[in-house]
Amino acid sequence: MDSPCTVRGMSTPGQQAPAIETEGLVKVYPGEVRAVDGIDVRVERGEFFGFLGPNGAGKTTTIRILTTLLRPTAGHARVLGIDIVAHPERVRRRIGFAMQTVALENLATGRENLELIGRLHRVPGPELRSRVDELLELMGLTAVAGKLAGTYSGGMRRRLDLATALVHRPDVLFLDEPTEGLDPQSRAALWGELARVNQAGTTMLLTTHYMEEADRLCGRLAIIDGGRIAVSGAPTELKRGIGSDDVNLRLATGTNDGLAGQQEAIARLLEGFEPVRGLERTADGVRIAVVHADAVVPELIRRLDGDGVRVHGLTIAQPTLDDVFLRYTGRRIRDEQADRPLELGW
Repeated sequence: MDSPCTVRGMSTPGQQAPAIETEGLVKVYPGEVRAVDGIDVRVERGEFFGFLGPNGAGKTTTIRILTTLLRPTAGHARVLGIDIVAHPERVRRRIGFAMQTVALENLATGRENLELIGRLHRVPGPELRSRVDELLELMGLTAVAGKLAGTYSGGMRRRLDLATALVHRPDVLFLDEPTEGLDPQSRAALWGELARVNQAGTTMLLTTHYMEEADRLCGRLAIIDGGRIAVSGAPTELKRGIGSDDVNLRLATGTNDGLAGQQEAIARLLEGFEPVRGLERTADGVRIAVVHADAVVPELIRRLDGDGVRVHGLTIAQPTLDDVFLRYTGRRIRDEQADRPLELGW
């Protein structure tokens, strides 16, 4: 697992450049709003890497810098060894970008949308025709290829938008909240498409605030908050680093002591109990961080027996990426910010 302050140097000539590398990347908006505050990251070729964090954390600003849509205030970044500031046009020819907002021509068919983007990328005619057929098949859109994109469902529009980002066979694909607003079935279908594209060799950089999405797709990820990377590593390693399970107790509310009284009693009764690493009050009880919960729960319940504590339900949960986020930032990933700066371009 990488430490929160790990700094990796940029690659040197003679080495095969990684897909993405940044050093000290900073973006400051008017009013001294530091949307990105010194990000160092390295993504190897063929990786599926993720930025996980709440809205307003700096994920979109970072990805817009890497795709040459925003100019950094300070720091350095390269994509496939190409400096994003010195040679933005060379970067753009090598990447694909599926933005948070789907960008399609609604009065053109699915096939026409793909052909238009292919021509803009100067894909030769015969190659473009076969590439369009290939992508329509990959995305499950062959049957509706002749229908106007404006008639597509949300999931179909997302898949078509992803296909437009792939039509020129980019080496690196940037994905900014690609499943935002999709229903669970459409989200799962798009996950499958993304995994297949990555397995075929395309490097992926994903931004998301969905923990399940990051956990399922990303071989490595960085948790980003307040424009900084809090921690990075493989999802399994990050969760293992928590070192405890959650024991959730649902308490009876109709007792003489009431919910607050029972919560205080539990904190007192478990004081000094070595396997307990933390206790958090919830709306209907308490959440207790316990090492090796399966083995410890019987003794934990014995300690709580009596003293006004009335347990109505108990569940054990393994650590999640939300727990990792809480460990390194002090809050839950669901806490969103409403002060994201307005992005006006380069």
